[in-house]
Amino acid sequence: MRSANLCWGQRYMWLRVHQLPPGHQHETHVVLTFDVPPGVTLAHCRAMITSLVRRHETLRTTYHLDAGEPGTGPVQRIHPPGALKVMEVTAERDGTAAPAEVIEELSTRPFDLAGEWPVRAVVITAGGVAKRAVVVLNHLAVDVWTLGELKRELRTQAAGLAARRPATLMPVRHRPSDLARHETSADATVVAARSVAYWQEQVAALPSDPFAARRREGARRREGAGRDPFAALRDGPGATDEPPARHATLTSPSLLEATRRVAARYGVWPSLVHLAAHTALTAAYTGLDSAGLLSFVSNRESHPYPDVLTCMFSPTLVRVDCSGDPTFAELLARVAAAFERAKEHSYLPYDEVTELVSREGSRRGQAVRLGSEVNFIKQRTKDYGGRRTAVAWHPVPEAWAHAGSETYLRVDEWRDAVAVSLQASSAVMDGAAVEAFLRGHEALILACDDSATAGPRLGDVARLAGLPDPPLVAAPGTAALPSWDRAPADEAARALAGAVRLVHALPPLDLSDSYTLAGGRALRIPRVLAELRESGWEGLTLQQLAGPVPLGVLAGLLVPIRPLADDHRPSDLMRLGVKP
Repeated sequence: MRSANLCWGQRYMWLRVHQLPPGHQHETHVVLTFDVPPGVTLAHCRAMITSLVRRHETLRTTYHLDAGEPGTGPVQRIHPPGALKVMEVTAERDGTAAPAEVIEELSTRPFDLAGEWPVRAVVITAGGVAKRAVVVLNHLAVDVWTLGELKRELRTQAAGLAARRPATLMPVRHRPSDLARHETSADATVVAARSVAYWQEQVAALPSDPFAARRREGARRREGAGRDPFAALRDGPGATDEPPARHATLTSPSLLEATRRVAARYGVWPSLVHLAAHTALTAAYTGLDSAGLLSFVSNRESHPYPDVLTCMFSPTLVRVDCSGDPTFAELLARVAAAFERAKEHSYLPYDEVTELVSREGSRRGQAVRLGSEVNFIKQRTKDYGGRRTAVAWHPVPEAWAHAGSETYLRVDEWRDAVAVSLQASSAVMDGAAVEAFLRGHEALILACDDSATAGPRLGDVARLAGLPDPPLVAAPGTAALPSWDRAPADEAARALAGAVRLVHALPPLDLSDSYTLAGGRALRIPRVLAELRESGWEGLTLQQLAGPVPLGVLAGLLVPIRPLADDHRPSDLMRLGVKP
């Protein structure tokens, strides 16, 4: 077994996974399906999947809180090649669980990151014949490019087995451990330092809360409806009758070619047309003269190991100047320039971004919110099959809401349509605003496609999209941070200070500092939370510790863990050889 640091892309996903309670961590699962061609047996399927696991160390890696010593960060441990247990489930009614039930269980059960390889597999059979393979993966191990490579290898192997001839696979040249080693080099350190400097400049220019005015509107609306505006803060999202977030998708056949024509006219990628449309809508909705977007970038062209199969992507901050009432063409040019600059500085350890934002929040005396997340994905194998635009509402995205984001736009380009999906916190958008954003996204791009001019001006976007009137005055940031000016006399404060000191090997702490200012590292927050649980405390989240609130104030959120029935804490049971 070999150990290595987490790769930089994995660090973003490591934080994302640990932001979620175990019951919601399936948000980070990725499901790969593969139709088994005729002539490929169940035994063949098991051999193909075992071959993948043997060839690619990312599929036989576990992830651990640290290397076993105070002050060390999380590590990945690569296990020797071995066979993966591949389940079989029949589509026939024979009294056993149905395929849908098995897949649901495999794809929603949290991965034990330290004790389980990040891959599960099942083959669906009918009459003893293999029909489909389903592979569930943890996002720490894969990204979209990795999934494509795994599926390509499965197709190559299956074609060879069906034709009874050897399959030729490309040799594995580089592995995640090679990339992790490179990321500790002097060259990578220089790249990261330049990227951090870019982020620092951009974050300093952002408003603390771009949705502040809309957030206050929502609070007034809830108060006017007889709801306590402080109930959600005190009791959680369930304190009101609103869902914590909403999720809807607009699927449009006409957007596919319209976006391509607009992109060709201005010499940009179609993804940037969608990014510009969302920028315009965001600026119109917030009333601000700039918009901050977190666009996801693969980072595969930023280092010498672009062919490594692992998770490499992370969000990069694109801050766009929207002042001067620009036309869509002018805004698109600004978006393209901002995106290119941002992409040049996207390759860095994302935990350092988290710490940078925390320090900026401490400097301002209020938390800083980065803005909307935007993702563009091509799915060349998927078809819509419809002729008209349709809006579909999805179940409440409770798992996503736990991550603390404000909005997330995902644009999927299919073979015959574009699917524009928006998830939004109810604190900043109600259902009408979500639908207006989606329909406005389509209307804005279609208007640019039909126009012989440079497209609508930003001042016309709210009317075109049917958005509510923009706030007249750009709102200031969120409420000032609470302060801590007492001695660490209570037990919870001592427990929190002790856990932070132990994990980082720090001297005594000033509890008026935030976790980051006190010397805490974002990647080690999961270990701090684990130490708190071991000492009998819970109630804090990764997001809270990663923010600018003083440690002494956060200690007030800790609550004692109820003792187990036999009065043993989990750590005691582990020492007795009993799994809690």
